[in-house]
Amino acid sequence: MVHHSGRGSQYLSIGYTERLAEAGIEPSVGSVGDSCVNALAEPINGLYKAEVIHRRGPWRNFEAVEYATLEWVDWFNNRRLLEPIGNIPPAEAEANFYAALETEPMAAQLTEISLRQTRRGSGATGGNRQTRNTSLA
Repeated sequence: MVHHSGRGSQYLSIGYTERLAEAGIEPSVGSVGDSCVNALAEPINGLYKAEVIHRRGPWRNFEAVEYATLEWVDWFNNRRLLEPIGNIPPAEAEANFYAALETEPMAAQLTEISLRQTRRGSGATGGNRQTRNTSLA
């Protein structure tokens, strides 16, 4: 059975906190090295422990824990449906988010062009103002 002593976790915590900073995310409380108390990390850590460590143990070795962790992270990110984000996996929600960021500038540009055409009277309706909502969703 593998027991976690906590030794070395401060280095993981510092690395994790630094990665959060690179991504523009600040820990909810504390300073560098205290990201384990991050409001986003705690629920995930609890789920991981309940769904993997406690349910599937006792563990024969660290490699078994590492492999189970990789399987769980892959499942959680790519196949687990989460109700708060529309019953889709987190990876799909993230892809949708970045796709929306890419289309927003294009939508704004198209709206600007459309407004110019409407003001000039060169719209598709022969100069009549268009009232239909054509926003991209």
